[in-house]
Amino acid sequence: MFHPLSLFVGLRYVRARSHKFFVSFITWVSLLGVCVGVAALIVILSVMNGFEGELRERLLALSSHARIVPASALDEGSSPATDAQWADALARARALPQVLAAAPYVEIQALAVHSPDMLPVQLRGIDPALEPGVTSAATSVIEGRLSDLKAGANGVIVGSVIAQQLALVLGDRLNLLVPGVSADGTPQPRLREFEVVGVFEIGLQDHDGVLVMGDLEDVAGLTAGDPRARGVRIRFHDPLLAVGGANQLRAALGPAFSVRDWTQDNANYFRAIRIEKTMMALILLLIVAVAAFNIVAMLVMVVTDKRTDIAILRTLGSPQRDIMGIFMTQGLVIGWGGVIAGVILGVLLSLNVGSIVPFIERLFGFRLMNPDVYYITTIPSDLQWSNVIWIGGAALTLTALATIYPALRAARVAPAEALRYE
Repeated sequence: MFHPLSLFVGLRYVRARSHKFFVSFITWVSLLGVCVGVAALIVILSVMNGFEGELRERLLALSSHARIVPASALDEGSSPATDAQWADALARARALPQVLAAAPYVEIQALAVHSPDMLPVQLRGIDPALEPGVTSAATSVIEGRLSDLKAGANGVIVGSVIAQQLALVLGDRLNLLVPGVSADGTPQPRLREFEVVGVFEIGLQDHDGVLVMGDLEDVAGLTAGDPRARGVRIRFHDPLLAVGGANQLRAALGPAFSVRDWTQDNANYFRAIRIEKTMMALILLLIVAVAAFNIVAMLVMVVTDKRTDIAILRTLGSPQRDIMGIFMTQGLVIGWGGVIAGVILGVLLSLNVGSIVPFIERLFGFRLMNPDVYYITTIPSDLQWSNVIWIGGAALTLTALATIYPALRAARVAPAEALRYE
């Protein structure tokens, strides 16, 4: 179909003559539409990938890649693990090659009271010496130090949002009320006074507005021996391989334990992002589809204008497939030229978003991400070549399909009808 005659004539038709201004205009509009659609799709998905990576980094700042929890926490019929089993589970986890670090913890729900305000919080007991290996707790502390948590000192480090809502400063006393029941089923809450020795900030409401960290032994004293409060946090060498690492960890541990990775703990966040990315891709792909329709309209007008030329070629013996090749060549040059230009433009914009956005903000005097409203004040971008490949492939396919109908219409031109009045 694409032999030298078809390629030669098709490329000649791409360069519309000056008196065919409208056809030339539609040609450039079609090429520009494909270019803009492809570039926009690449840039938007790169920015959404950047936000997804930023969210993942902030979520994992104080949440480990995986957690070992007692099976009794998920299955009420299971017996609680003993101290010896916990020690064995910690040793088995550290022995796996893909595990970077492991640290024990306890976690319970509590009510933080600082007169006259109170706030439900998540009280987590950590080992200050081991915690930096599994989370970014040490680097997230903006007031005080993680090492200020000492066993028996009853000190806590609170999130910045909690400190703001309860008007807490270093040295303040904070009462933590932990719900509980006695052996006969009557409510028996446990109350203990702690000293605020630090404030941390991650830039995520789920941590800054919920979490309170204390020493492992101090918080364990408030659990009343509840085996469901204990656990071990795991950090892998690569968080994106946490699912496979968690599966190997499950195989290495006994039936007394269960393993949950970060994709399970934060499934709703990333499911929502995945849906948004899919819908955004489909919506922006419509821009390319509209440009493809412009290619159809442009080629139909060219076929109508070139009926005499088609008839002469048919009279000279050119088969229908050669006629189809001429107009498919013209459409592919326009469509694929727009795709290539769009890919180049989209990649350049995605790689330079960090420089382009501040320039636009300075030029127009506004902030896209107001620091008074958003934790993330810059537009992140993560260009993934897999996205570029499928976007380019989808655009190439759409523009190629757009050439089929005009080419078939050109091949059906009857030479006698076209030359009747010539």
